[in-house]
Amino acid sequence: MLAELIPEWFFNDRSTWLLWVIAAGGIVPLVFGADFAVSKAVKLAKSMGLSTVIIGATVVSLGTTSPEAFVSVTAAFSGKPGLALGNGIGSVICDTALIFGLCCCLVRLPKDKFILKRHGWLQLGSGVLLVVVLLVLAMMRGSFYGVEIPRLIGIAFLVLLGVYLWISVVWARQHPEAIPSEAVEGKAGRGAKAISMELLGVFFGLALVVGGAQFLVGSASVICTRWGVPESVLAVTLVAFGTSLPELVTALAAIIKGHPELLVGNVIGADILNVLFVVGASATAVPLQVPVEFFYLHLPVMIMALVLLRLYIARRGDQFSRWEGVPLLLLFAGYYVALITLVSMGVLKMPG
Repeated sequence: MLAELIPEWFFNDRSTWLLWVIAAGGIVPLVFGADFAVSKAVKLAKSMGLSTVIIGATVVSLGTTSPEAFVSVTAAFSGKPGLALGNGIGSVICDTALIFGLCCCLVRLPKDKFILKRHGWLQLGSGVLLVVVLLVLAMMRGSFYGVEIPRLIGIAFLVLLGVYLWISVVWARQHPEAIPSEAVEGKAGRGAKAISMELLGVFFGLALVVGGAQFLVGSASVICTRWGVPESVLAVTLVAFGTSLPELVTALAAIIKGHPELLVGNVIGADILNVLFVVGASATAVPLQVPVEFFYLHLPVMIMALVLLRLYIARRGDQFSRWEGVPLLLLFAGYYVALITLVSMGVLKMPG
């Protein structure tokens, strides 16, 4: 999906060997950008006197979901509602089940009780809100077919997005690790200019990550098409993987650099933004048709992933256990097996 940020002709007009070069070249900005963004995010948190997990839940997650919002709005305008809505819901599933599940298996992720008792509930609440809204719309219509998210609901989601960002700032100052603003301003060289430069550094690094994902996924998609791989299979595998690639690479970089709390904040914040920002912006742009398969496949899996993570949060201890990542990965694998099976049987048609 993110590969759509680059025109198709850019890839189609290239020879296969050059596509391989472009794909390999895309890995460089992916790795460098993720490392750079994580370093700047940590410095930004220190400069602003905030917890790193707060920066992950706001600044980093906003940067990684902005391209998805752009793609979803573009898809909505292009008459592809399944792609627009699927981008948001699919990203929640990938972020929670795949990325958090995988990283949970790799390292014992920290539980920031302050964040998990606040942003964590908003993460689950945003997903439940979307499901409830869609079910109410279906009940009003009397069928799961032909359900449409009106612009008014899209606007309401964007208003809730503004409330979320505002309350995040309030909570950030209440965090036990927060440094009084007077102390931050008193540090030599750590004024508004330093904060602005580090903020720009975060978004620059994330831009490199997203750009690298575009070239890697776009080139690989064309190569697979030339090898005869069906477009429907590409839609549910390689392209979907590309959607979550920026979050995945950033998460792995956070672990490598010793800041797993940034990863936890990014996943929680990205889930909230994928509902309020991505779906909200798409529905505001164009009334969003909801394909029927969302009711019996995508939405149930999304809620299962969010509830499973919520249960992990409720368990005692200041860290997530590594085994907790296994059920999430199994859920993700089962979801994609079901998705590919339905596509191959012709029951489910992927949005063009």
